[in-house]
Amino acid sequence: MNVEIVKSKIHRVKVTGADLNYIGSITIDNDLMDAANILEGEKIHIVNNNNGERFVTYVIPGSRGSGEITVNGAAARKVSIGDILILITYASMNLEEAKKFKPTIIFPNEENNLLI
Repeated sequence: MNVEIVKSKIHRVKVTGADLNYIGSITIDNDLMDAANILEGEKIHIVNNNNGERFVTYVIPGSRGSGEITVNGAAARKVSIGDILILITYASMNLEEAKKFKPTIIFPNEENNLLI
């Protein structure tokens, strides 16, 4: 039996952009991706603390050290610049692996989205 376990979490980052005309995804500062162990193209769940929206997309890397968090495509309608998001990825693993697994959780500076 496999279970879905939190793999990575970026806790409380501020939306810096919303690009409705982009094909889709979320752009995340590459430094944050590395720190949270998130891969380019990885499926990601997004929780908007400001309006309660929850949606799923995939990750594309943004410029290192930029603090960029840009929601692209149709999902841009679910955020406003300045909204606070929680970004979560999951992994499927067997029950024994899951019992031992420790997720990577980071807490960037909420004002500029940079690592503290």
